[in-house]
Amino acid sequence: MIVRDVVTKVRSKNAGPFWLTIDIFCGTPDAFARIRDGLSTDRVATALATDPATIKRFDIAPLHVVKFSLPRPTVQGALDDRDMHGAGWAPLIAELDLN
Repeated sequence: MIVRDVVTKVRSKNAGPFWLTIDIFCGTPDAFARIRDGLSTDRVATALATDPATIKRFDIAPLHVVKFSLPRPTVQGALDDRDMHGAGWAPLIAELDLN
């Protein structure tokens, strides 16, 4: 089973010009537990081709949300920035297999 089959929505966006945030809206306590337990930070880092030590993870149980924040690979708006709004990262997480 993949992430998008379990959750309500996966969203990514800028968190300022230097950071990205990826929010996984689970919708229910059961979906939250499945994502929390089945999606490791290391797996997310591999999918995003980044160092897991740079990722900040927040498991927000009252909201049924799992959030990852990480440095952007390039500063927003730089000449080589290919995703000005940070929206292109969500599909990479939505398509991951759960452990």
